Amino acid sequence: MKSLFDTVAEDKSVLKKLNNEELNEFCLQTRTFLIENVSKTGGHLASNLCTVELIVALHTVFNTPLDKIVFDVGHQCYTHKILTGRSGEFETLRMQGGLSGFPCPKESEHDCFISGHGNTAISAAIGIAQAKKIKKEAGTVIAIVGDGAFTGGMVYEGINNIDKLDNLIVILNDNKMSISKNVGTLSGYLTRLRTSKKYYKAKHCTENILDHTPIIGSPLKGAISDSKSFIRRTLFNSTFFEDMGFQYVGVVDGHNVEDLKAAYSSAQECGKPLFLHASTVKGKGFTPAEDNPGAFHGVSAFDTAAVPDPDDAISDSFSEVFGKELTLIAQDNDKLTAITAAMKYATGLHHFKKAHKERFFDVAMAEQHAITFAAGMAMMGLHPVVALYSTFLQRGFDQIIHDVHLQNCNVIFAIDRSGLVPGDGETHQGIYDVAFFSQFEDIPIYAPINYDELKYWLRYIIENVKGPVAIRYPRGAEDSTLSKLGCDKKEFSVIKKGEANKVALITYGALLTQAINAADNCEKITLYKLTVLNTIPDELIKVLCSYEKIILVEDSIESASVGMHLAGMLLKNNYSGTYIHKGLPTTGLDHATVSQLQNLNKLDAENFIKLATQ
Repeated sequence: MKSLFDTVAEDKSVLKKLNNEELNEFCLQTRTFLIENVSKTGGHLASNLCTVELIVALHTVFNTPLDKIVFDVGHQCYTHKILTGRSGEFETLRMQGGLSGFPCPKESEHDCFISGHGNTAISAAIGIAQAKKIKKEAGTVIAIVGDGAFTGGMVYEGINNIDKLDNLIVILNDNKMSISKNVGTLSGYLTRLRTSKKYYKAKHCTENILDHTPIIGSPLKGAISDSKSFIRRTLFNSTFFEDMGFQYVGVVDGHNVEDLKAAYSSAQECGKPLFLHASTVKGKGFTPAEDNPGAFHGVSAFDTAAVPDPDDAISDSFSEVFGKELTLIAQDNDKLTAITAAMKYATGLHHFKKAHKERFFDVAMAEQHAITFAAGMAMMGLHPVVALYSTFLQRGFDQIIHDVHLQNCNVIFAIDRSGLVPGDGETHQGIYDVAFFSQFEDIPIYAPINYDELKYWLRYIIENVKGPVAIRYPRGAEDSTLSKLGCDKKEFSVIKKGEANKVALITYGALLTQAINAADNCEKITLYKLTVLNTIPDELIKVLCSYEKIILVEDSIESASVGMHLAGMLLKNNYSGTYIHKGLPTTGLDHATVSQLQNLNKLDAENFIKLATQ
């Protein structure tokens, strides 16, 4: 006999026929499914366990793809994928050719907007809702926004432009803020009242009567509205959202399907944008994730029968080595400060906070602010280090140019997860930072290949480099082959000599492992490692011009990265040989392992040998 989960997963129309008790059972079975599958493939667990009822209720009331659901951020969309016919693909989650871990319009018509980065959903939803109005198209647009996203400025830019979009719902998935006074009998009663269709019918009827009542009608309507607003704001603290034009409803239990269905249905009656404040528990239904939701936000595969201790630090990573070394340097340098954006543990800066709390700053999901904040510190004589994932640093490109570079501020950009990143697909690849930093000849870029180099060059930069500077390093642990190379303290070096003046193969960072493999199997290749990417040392250019063929390979985008700058420099030096540049495309990278991504994009040893010998 089929389970309720299997029945609904095969035919979503069944969902609308279930009573509340059956819906609760379906939610329970969905959580079991998520835990079983994510434990095998890895993925985002706590955030998806948190949103099961929110999304089940949405699909009960609304109909995608006519109605549009926009996620902020998209790692909380697994239940949505289940309810749109993709439960059978979960064993391929985040694997090459398999199911994306984020909404993916190329994957399904039910995914209306890609959303790997935070703070974007409200702006996107407003754009979609306005487009529906212009096209006179039916349907509601729903943005599901985590409370963390409200620390980013783009959310408020979007809210400032909601206009009178009665086809828009914004759901605040609040799994951090305390509800405090909003929880209580009266508050719960008023919330249920304001999510009732009868309430809105009575409200509209009363307003219509008062609008047509001479003399006293208009003042009386205003007095009632003011008194009602006062009570509502006292109970719900909803002043901001109502002042911005929303009908505010909350706080609703985000795990109560019956209340959520009522709230969603009321959106069609209120005549203005609806802001629904839902309280949820991150990691709901899985005790280890509830106890430590941060540790179970994004997980590798694990054994559900023997869950690893989430408090055990992953010490073998570039992030941890960076954080510990910066903390050590700061003991003797009181001008050093450390800044991150909601990534204290992920960037290794929890060590810095513990030792130098007064000089550590987590600005939440606000990368643009982080960079200009750092510029302000630098202008006052401090030496800030901004540690961000490469993919999130993209948000601050204008601030890098205008606030840091133009003023030549002493700001260090520590770029974590640079290069190819496994699992999360095109939204999280760290392949653009080299291109946008290398537009400026006076911003050096360092690319250490192992822990020894990371520690040496970090200290070197702090002690010797003035003005903005970037140091980039990959996700996870150092490669064992690259670890053996140690640190030569050189801007560039020869890793392996081949036939004289035949083929120079040049690369940097994690891709050096594939290049070493190629050089070991091709006698023509002389392998060069770049540590300083910008600008390429003049001494190296002179050496390269003696080779018959030069090949530069990089796991950054081809356009505007190191290879393009090298081409220009070779041209200026009248190089007459063959030059080949191989990098990555600007879009379309699949969710796969790093080695698979290298193979797919011909950035592997076999293809390097082909380039050298063809």
